[in-house]
Amino acid sequence: MSHSEGFTEANVPEQTGKAFIVTGANAGVGFEIARVLAARGARVLLGCRDQTRAQDAIARIRRITPNADLVWLPLDLGDLDSVRTAAEIAAKEPRVDALINNAAVMNPPLTRTKQGFELQFGVNHLGVFALTSLLLPKLAETPGSRVVVTSSISHVKAKIDWDDLNADKSYIKEERYGASKLASALFFFELDRRLRAAKSPVTAIGVHPGIASTSLGRHMGLLQIVGPIVGLLLNSADKGAWPALLAATGKVKPGGYYGPTGFRGIRGAAGDAKRAPHAEDPALAKRLWDVSVAMTGIDPGLSAA
Repeated sequence: MSHSEGFTEANVPEQTGKAFIVTGANAGVGFEIARVLAARGARVLLGCRDQTRAQDAIARIRRITPNADLVWLPLDLGDLDSVRTAAEIAAKEPRVDALINNAAVMNPPLTRTKQGFELQFGVNHLGVFALTSLLLPKLAETPGSRVVVTSSISHVKAKIDWDDLNADKSYIKEERYGASKLASALFFFELDRRLRAAKSPVTAIGVHPGIASTSLGRHMGLLQIVGPIVGLLLNSADKGAWPALLAATGKVKPGGYYGPTGFRGIRGAAGDAKRAPHAEDPALAKRLWDVSVAMTGIDPGLSAA
C-alpha cells in the first residue's frame, strides 16, 4: 500500500519491540495515537504534564489492551527545565523509534511559559524544538527512527511577527496560534534538510490532524451552536490520529507532509497534504532555526550546510 492511497488505523503494522514517545497523550488525538500503538505491541511513553491524567489514560488503554506497555513521561512543554528532564529520562530507554510531537495549546488568553515566552509559540514550537533537539542523539541510535511534528491547516494563512515573537506589543490569540503552527511547518522542513545533509538515520515528517472535533470548542466559538451539523464535516479524534500514525509507522517521504485527504483536508484517510509555499521558504526556515537556538539555548548541532 502506498501512502497516497489513504492510510487509516487498520494500516498500522505490528510494532512489537519498538518504542514511541507521544506528547499530549492523555486526551484527544494524542490518546488515540497511544492507544493504537499500544494495541500493535509498542512500548509507549505518554508525555504529559499531569500524572493523574496520564495514569487515567494508561488505565483506559489497558482496558482495551490489558498487557499494554505504557509509562508516564513527565513533560511540560511550557518549561524548558521540564523538557530537559524528560529528554534525560527518555534517553535511558533501550531504544526510541519515534518522537511524535502532538501536544499543543490553542487560543488561550495571553499567557507566558516558565521562561517567559508567549505560550502558544513557547509550547507549540519552542518546546517541540527543544525536546526534539535533545532527543536526536537517542533517536539516531535506532536506524529508521522518526520525528513527527504536528502543524495545522491554520499555517496556510499565518505569518510570524519576527519583531514581536513574545507578544509584548500585541496579542491576537488566533493569529499567534497560526504563527506557532507555521513555525511547526518551517521546523520540520528545516530539520529534514539538516538531517539529510548530516546523513543522519533520523527522518523528519510533518502532519496535521485536519480539524478534529475535540478542538471545536476552543477553535470555533459560535460554531458550537451548530455543532451537530459541523460535526459531520469534522474529524473525530481517532481519525485525527491517522496522519501521525502514518508518519510514525507507514511508508513516507523524508520531509513529507501528511494529513486527511477528504473534504478540504479537514477529514478522511491520511495521505499527502498541501502546505503553503512560505512553509517551505529556506530563508524563513533558517531564520526560525537560529531564533529557536537563541531563545531556548539548545542547539541540535546540525549545520546549515
